[in-house]
This record gives sequence, structure tokens and C-alpha cells, in this order.
Amino acid sequence: MTNQTICVIAHFIALPNKVEELKAVLLELIEPTRQEAGAIKYELLQNQSDPTDFTFVEEWTSDQALNTHLDSPHLKAGVAKLEGLVTAAPDVRRYHLLA
Repeated sequence: MTNQTICVIAHFIALPNKVEELKAVLLELIEPTRQEAGAIKYELLQNQSDPTDFTFVEEWTSDQALNTHLDSPHLKAGVAKLEGLVTAAPDVRRYHLLA
């Protein structure tokens, strides 16, 4: 297989009274992550019908680039702020584009 990129979907559900706080934490991650080597796409979505529902849509050049991101200081700092803001641990899934 050729050098495929890695797509990631990371899903977060805010506690109902913590939507704005979670949004602020997630937004803080965008600019430093977009500057990382290997980051192709890093977008944050908020569900129009359920404002507690946030999703990152990401694309990385390689597993190595993604793993470097997962070990980055800004991501670790953001993850540390999630306690008390979310209903459960984030649901993070890696994919390969098929078509």
C-alpha cells in the first residue's frame, strides 16, 4: 500500500453546564496543532442540534506524526483540563481513507 495518510475522528461530549468551558479548551488546541509537522487537517465541529457534542476531524501524514501530536505538551495540557467538563473519556478513532 502506498504512503496513506491517517484520518482521526475524536468525539467529546460536554457536561450540559460545561459546554463553553469545553469549547474553550478544545479551541486552544487548534493553532498549535496546525503548526505541527505532519498535520494536514485539524478541524473542530460542534453539533448544531446538540451543542454538548464536539468532534475533531483530523488528517496526519503518518502514524509517527500522529503519535508525536499525542505526546505534545499542548495536547497533554488540554487533556488534563477535560476532567469535570466531559461525560466520558473522548472516543478517538483512527481511519484510512478508502475512497
